[in-house]
Amino acid sequence: MNRFPLWKYLLIGATLVVAFIYTLPNFYGEVPAVQVSPIRTTEKVDAALEGRIEAALKAANLAYHDVDLAGNSVKVRLASTDVQIKAKDALQGALGERYTVALNLVSDSPAWLSSIGALPMYLGLDLRGGVHFLLEVDMKAALEKAAIRYQNDFRSELRNARIRYGRIAREGNAVTIHFSTRDPRDAAASRLGTTFTDLAFTPADQAEGFTLTARLKPEAEKRTQEFALQQNITTLRNRVNELGVAEPVIQQQGASRVVVQLPGVQDTAKAKDILGRTATLEIRMVDEQADPVAISQGRTPFGVDVVPSREGMPIAVKKDVVLTGDSITDASPGFDSQSGQAAVHLNLDGKGARIFKDVTRENVGKRMAILLIEKGVAEAITSPVIREEIGGGRVQITGMESAQEASDVALLLRAGALAAPMQIVEERTVGPSMGAENIEKGFHSNIWGFIAVVSFMIIYYRVFGLISSIALAVNALLLIALLSMMQATLTLPGMAAIALTLGMAIDANVLINERIREELRAGLTPQAAIHAGYERAWATILDSNVTTLIAGIALFWLGSGPVRGFAVVLCLGILTSMFSAVTVSRAMVNLVYGRQARLTKISI
Repeated sequence: MNRFPLWKYLLIGATLVVAFIYTLPNFYGEVPAVQVSPIRTTEKVDAALEGRIEAALKAANLAYHDVDLAGNSVKVRLASTDVQIKAKDALQGALGERYTVALNLVSDSPAWLSSIGALPMYLGLDLRGGVHFLLEVDMKAALEKAAIRYQNDFRSELRNARIRYGRIAREGNAVTIHFSTRDPRDAAASRLGTTFTDLAFTPADQAEGFTLTARLKPEAEKRTQEFALQQNITTLRNRVNELGVAEPVIQQQGASRVVVQLPGVQDTAKAKDILGRTATLEIRMVDEQADPVAISQGRTPFGVDVVPSREGMPIAVKKDVVLTGDSITDASPGFDSQSGQAAVHLNLDGKGARIFKDVTRENVGKRMAILLIEKGVAEAITSPVIREEIGGGRVQITGMESAQEASDVALLLRAGALAAPMQIVEERTVGPSMGAENIEKGFHSNIWGFIAVVSFMIIYYRVFGLISSIALAVNALLLIALLSMMQATLTLPGMAAIALTLGMAIDANVLINERIREELRAGLTPQAAIHAGYERAWATILDSNVTTLIAGIALFWLGSGPVRGFAVVLCLGILTSMFSAVTVSRAMVNLVYGRQARLTKISI
C-alpha cells in the first residue's frame, strides 16, 4: 500500500546528488584577489600578460595561489588582504597606466566544480562587503548639451535654406540667432519652427538688430532629462563590467539620481575611476597645413589638437568637431566589402546624416579623422581621404585590427558617452569583515532555528518527527542549490526569507503527521492511516502554499531591491518545501514502514 516504484527513488536520489554538488561551492568561501584589466576595452589580455603579472609578483616576493585568465581580465588569488594590497601596488607599478588593477574577492571553490557550472551564490553588499554610491545627474548640463547640439544644427539648416544670419550664440540652454534685418529673421523662424518641433522660438527686435531665441519646450525638457538619466544608467552598466562585479545593482532613484552598489569591490578610488569612464566618437577634419616637424617636436599649432594614430604617428586635427557619438543610432561590426578588413558600420540619425553629407561634399580630397575617445584620451582609429559625398546616414569605419576589436568598438559606441556629468553625493564602503559578521549572524540564526524546530519535532512526533526533520534539511539543501544554479544574489533579507521558509516547510509535515494521528484514532490500520494522512493533507498543504506564493509574487512584482530578493527566496522556498515535505518525507516513510505487511504500530 505504501510503496514507491523504483524510478521515484532514483529520481529523488539524483535530485539530492545534483543539489549537493551545486550547494558545495557555497561552503568554500572567498579569498582576496586582484583583477587586472586593460584600460582600453578593445585591448585583449593574453598569456604574455599573465607572464608579466607572475614575474612582477615574484620580483616583489609576494606569494599567490594562482593566476587565472577570465574573460578579458586576469585574476590573481592571494592569501590575505595584506598581500592583496601589496600585490596591487606592485602590479600597478609594473604594468603602468595601460591597465586597471582593482581589489576584489573571488570564489575559493575547486576548479572541477567551476568546470561543470557549479558556482556559489552571489552575495549582496550587506553580506560580501563592497562600495555603495549615490550619483546625481547634472540635468542643467544635459540641457546645455542639447542646446550645443541645436546650435550646430541651426547653422546647417540655415545654410541649406540660404537664409543669411549673423552669429549664433548660446547662453545656458538658450540659443540666440542674430540677424541684420527682420525678413531673414522671420524666414528663419518659419523654417526652424517647422524642422525643430521640440523648440519654442521667441523673436525680438533690438536696437542693434533682430534676434530669434530658441528654448526647449517644457515637455521636451523633461524628455531630454529622462533620456540623459537612462543613457547614463546604460553606460554605467557597461563600465562596471570591467570591475568583475558579479551582480552590480544600478538603478534609478528619484528623478535625477542613480544608486550603484558594487559587491566585493574594496577599492573605492578604482571604482570611481571606472564609473567615470566613457567611450564616444568624434569626427574631425585633419589640418593639412600643420607642420609635421613642429608636431613631432611637441609644438602644437593654434586651433589644432594632436592625437596619436593606430599607426603610431601623431595626427593634427582641427578643434572643431564635425560630428559626435550623440548622432549614432546604431553600431554593428562587419567587414569592408572591398578590402575584406574588419569594420564598424554606423547608422546616423537624420541630423547627423545631413551634417555628414554636407561635410563630405565640401571636403572632397581632404582627410577626415575618426577619433575614439575613452577615459578622456583620444585616438585616431582611421583618417581616410574623402573620395566623394557620403549620404544616406550609413558610415563605415575601417582600421580595426580584428573582427573582435570591431565588435568591441561597436559595443562601446552603442553604450555611448555619459549624456550629462554625474557627481557622487553619497559614498559608503562596507568592509569584508562587516559582511562576514552579517553572514555569521544570519547563518547562526538559521542554524539555531533549525535545531529548535528539529528538537520539537523529534520529541513530539518521534520517528515521524525525525523523518520530517530530514525532509526539512533536504528542503534547505534544494533551496540553496536552486539559488546557486540561478546565480541569485543573497542579501540579509534573503537569509530572513530562508529562515521563514524553514518554518513554513515544517508546517506541511505537521499537517501530515496530525492527519495520520487522526486516522489512527478513527480506527484505521497504520498502513491505511499513513496513506490517508498524506492523501488528505495534500489539499490543505497546496492551498496554504499557493496563497503564500501569491503574496510572494506580489512582493516581487511591486517591490524593488531587498524586497524583491526576499520574494525570490520565499517563492523558491515554497516550491522546494512542497517537494520535500510531501515527496521526500513520503519516500522515507515508505522505506521505514512500507514493506511491513502486518504493521501494528508506528512511532508518531
